[in-house]
Amino acid sequence: MPGPSPIVSVKPVLLPAPGRGQDLQVRVSAPVTGTGLPVLVLSHGFGSSLDGYAPLADHWAAHGFVVLQPTHLDSRTLAVPADDPRTPLIWRFRIDDVVRVLDSLDVLESAVPGLAGRVDRDRIAVAGHSWGAQTVGTLLGARALDEDFTDPRVLAGVLLAPAGLGDSLTPFAAEQLPFMRPTFTTMAPPVLVVAGDHDQSRLSMRGPDWFTDAYTHSPGPKSLLTLSGAEHSLGGVSGYESAETTDENPAHVDLIRRVSTAFLYDALGVGDADWAEVVKEELGGVGELTSK
Repeated sequence: MPGPSPIVSVKPVLLPAPGRGQDLQVRVSAPVTGTGLPVLVLSHGFGSSLDGYAPLADHWAAHGFVVLQPTHLDSRTLAVPADDPRTPLIWRFRIDDVVRVLDSLDVLESAVPGLAGRVDRDRIAVAGHSWGAQTVGTLLGARALDEDFTDPRVLAGVLLAPAGLGDSLTPFAAEQLPFMRPTFTTMAPPVLVVAGDHDQSRLSMRGPDWFTDAYTHSPGPKSLLTLSGAEHSLGGVSGYESAETTDENPAHVDLIRRVSTAFLYDALGVGDADWAEVVKEELGGVGELTSK
């Protein structure tokens, strides 16, 4: 894999969003040099914002991606109250946010000095953690409440700790979070799923294998990176020195960065990383990579 390049980041770029209650804030990060840069939309987990996931966003931008990070309505920075009429539909607003980002590439590209004309809009991928993984998974073909949100512009994805099948939800979660019933059999594009083998959700009656359902129940081509000893933060992907990280492990974060970048290079047909060689590697007890 080529070495990292200096990056530039601009925030917040505001996208008008009628009916949402407030404009959509987006962070745009990109390498300062290079052309034909693929697009990667990163959807944060519950409560985070466009400032989250720096360990991933910075790495991906430094290795040739234009990384676009929207702030969803569940962000703690927006403080939308629980009794707000939008709250039950935040899962749907989240999907709309990602689509709005893809519809606004002209605006986002022009917001970064020197970026215009350097973006390859025919190579678009998505990534997300936790709730963000469910959000972007719908654009890859996973169903939510049996609705089809597939976006043909999205060619590949990275799902970090995605929620599993709805039949494994606790009774409370099934009642309060009805949208958490994904169907993965229709998720056709290449996807890398990342899960921790110590990730136990309070929403599921199953163990950590619940977070591998997006791999198990979807058609190929798919890959699964299982991290040994990792919990829901997967070693610390949500931010440097983040208080919500319960399983800090730089080796896990480094492995996610390296494997995900090689996967995206291969899936989008860019860069120099040899995915076939990555698949063959021994990961030395840090994790295990399987593909189908």
